[in-house]
Amino acid sequence: METEPRSLKAVFADAEAQRIALETQAFTPNSQQYADAISSAIKNYQESLHLISHLSLFSRNESLEDLSTSDLPLLLINYHLAELSQKLPTPSLPERKRILTSARDFYERFLHLLDSYSLLTPQSAKLLEAYTSSPSTFSTANSSDPTVRRNAKIANFQTEKALHQKLEYLRGRPEYGATEDEDIPSGAGDEEVVREVHLANLAYRVHLTFNALDSLNREMEILSMAPSQPPPSTQQNQQQAEDDRRRRGITSDGSYNDRLDIMNRALGGKGGPILSQQGKPLQPFTLLASRQEIAKGVFRPSHNLPTMTIDEYLEEERRRGGIIEGGGEASGQVPEPDEDDYEKAEKEMYKARAWDEFVEENPRGAGNTINRG
Repeated sequence: METEPRSLKAVFADAEAQRIALETQAFTPNSQQYADAISSAIKNYQESLHLISHLSLFSRNESLEDLSTSDLPLLLINYHLAELSQKLPTPSLPERKRILTSARDFYERFLHLLDSYSLLTPQSAKLLEAYTSSPSTFSTANSSDPTVRRNAKIANFQTEKALHQKLEYLRGRPEYGATEDEDIPSGAGDEEVVREVHLANLAYRVHLTFNALDSLNREMEILSMAPSQPPPSTQQNQQQAEDDRRRRGITSDGSYNDRLDIMNRALGGKGGPILSQQGKPLQPFTLLASRQEIAKGVFRPSHNLPTMTIDEYLEEERRRGGIIEGGGEASGQVPEPDEDDYEKAEKEMYKARAWDEFVEENPRGAGNTINRG
């Protein structure tokens, strides 16, 4: 069974609901869900434009009085498309430039459509004329003087604030028919008040459009200064790999080349030959044992690693006599004599006997001949 084509009112209502959901709900900016929600809203808005063109709803031969109040929100479709397209995640600079160009086109269609119905104020008409004469250099503060630019930005902000306050005030009037019930749409009140709200919203969006065009030009200027990133060709990849192998001393057949000048360049040394024709060294170099020695030093840290444990170091120092043992309380402790060691006991006995004989032969003070009476 074929599905019946949706009406313009239904398609536009779906697009508006999706756009409001994007503004009120929390999405991860770079998530696929966020990109799909934006793409779905853009698709519905573009379908609305197709239906408007098919129905010939807008015509340059009409005036503002010929437009019904319910058709005024449809004038904002190009504006919403420009806003939503700029929110799409972009993986590359060329894609971002394409999106900005598309957004610029939507903004231009929006302004020219309102201009055809004389909905632009004299100030907005002058800005549109300035933009049309030079789209890529357009700025709302077209001056190189910092003071003038600052004052223009302040005035621009005050105008935007006043337009927004007027819009909120009109929407808050009871005659507008604002309601919190989801089944009853807002704007179902007095037609004159509702029309005034739509016109105020259009004026507010026109002001935001010129600000967006100014910001868009600044972003395009920054993107134009970014370096291009062309994809490397296969030939460039092969040449780069060959140069890398040559620097590391690997020949084309995969074998290792142990020439000192190649090995020195691979280890960060200067280029050029190591020895002159007469055999004189031209630059310092280090003789390594083998290829395995070079391989061991590839993934090692920059600092020297320990070659022995702490216990091995202390044992080596003790063997060399670098550790002094004894002293302290341990030096005053006399070991218990071994009663079974007769040879040691005999030596101790003779030593004690010799000391006693020495004391008897040399009484205390015998050598002091100066202080005798």
